[in-house]
Amino acid sequence: QVQLVESGGGSVQPGGSLRLSCAASGSIFGINSMGWYRQAPGKQRDLVAEITSGGSTSYADSVKGRFTISRDNAKNTVYLQMNSLKPEDTAVYYCNAEVSPYSDFRMYHYWGQGTQVTVSS
Repeated sequence: QVQLVESGGGSVQPGGSLRLSCAASGSIFGINSMGWYRQAPGKQRDLVAEITSGGSTSYADSVKGRFTISRDNAKNTVYLQMNSLKPEDTAVYYCNAEVSPYSDFRMYHYWGQGTQVTVSS
């Protein structure tokens, strides 16, 4: 009943920029936090950035100062602006949203399908 659709992944040279988008659709009563995670080959999935419904943000130390997370509540969309990309940023990036599909306020986590970001010369 809830779907997250990601876009914006691709290949870029070091120092370049990408902007990821993730739109939530379906049965949505409310959305609390939204975030971006990434998983490099052979590594666990780690939080990259998170934003609450009120706009508070947090970032992994490795991306702080380079990445910016934002959201458009009217569009149920979260963005990740990635600047000064490094090869170590190469990973599959996943969108996550904490969603209440019903008026009982129970929250459920939903994931996007993942999008590949590759940073190489």
